Amino acid sequence: MSELSVNHLLGIKYLKKEDIDLIFKTADHFKEVINRPIKKVPSLRDITIANLFFENSTRTRLSFELAEKRLSADVINFSAASSSVKKGETLIDTVNNILAMKVDMVVMRHPNPGAGIFLSKHVDASIINAGDGTHEHPTQALLDSYSIREKLGEVANKKILIVGDIMHSRVALSNIFALKLQGAEVKVCGPKTLIPKYIESLGVSVETNLRKALEWCDVANMLRVQNERMEMSYFPTTREYTQQFGLNKEILDSLNKEIIVMHPGPINRGVEITSDVADSKQAIILEQVQNGVAVRMAVIYLLASKINR
Repeated sequence: MSELSVNHLLGIKYLKKEDIDLIFKTADHFKEVINRPIKKVPSLRDITIANLFFENSTRTRLSFELAEKRLSADVINFSAASSSVKKGETLIDTVNNILAMKVDMVVMRHPNPGAGIFLSKHVDASIINAGDGTHEHPTQALLDSYSIREKLGEVANKKILIVGDIMHSRVALSNIFALKLQGAEVKVCGPKTLIPKYIESLGVSVETNLRKALEWCDVANMLRVQNERMEMSYFPTTREYTQQFGLNKEILDSLNKEIIVMHPGPINRGVEITSDVADSKQAIILEQVQNGVAVRMAVIYLLASKINR
């Protein structure tokens, strides 16, 4: 397969396994580019990309921006987190104004689930979903799978554990879709109040005992508790959450095998993982960040190659 089966990256659930393979193969090439003394390639010299962030983001926005600049694209940054852009109409107006500047691609993060899909039907540009509400965050899932593949050789048949706030996490949902598509076994662990009722229908098992779940897995992806997305309290106190679902070095060292620890960031140190775990050799958190740039370069490059054809 030499090109993606989609014209937009709206969610992992729209991708085929071959799409993921192609993205990873392309990312391997770009990873090599990033490690050269001259880190830029002229691939997208005539492409203009608008980054539209209707929600605060530091790491994802910087990672996309760096990926775009490494590909020599022209970049426009639009931060609407501070403006009152809330309704569908204003979203289209905003985007149409930006498209009037002849933009080829839009990278968008939005608090409303489905915002990217809505946009892709109304504007003539390639859309990359950089996170839509509690729905999906496809590039994060791709870089997570890419990091697992880099560390373990492949994702198929590996046992991946996702721990924490599954209910509010677009990272969890995208990861489940991506991992299942590649043939991994997936288990989730967290307080019962933070595990959605439908989760088993996605082919995922649930374990509420962290220790048992860790004994089972090859990789533990520790998610942050998304306090900003909660209208009510889903567990008594942060301290109690940490006691039951926090990963510390003592637990990690007492397992009967060495597992890989991941985290999509930003980390609440001392809540979902302690500093000595985050900084340990089993954690691949900084590799995830580096891989994020290569994977996003691959996605942008592959989508751009389908524009104006």
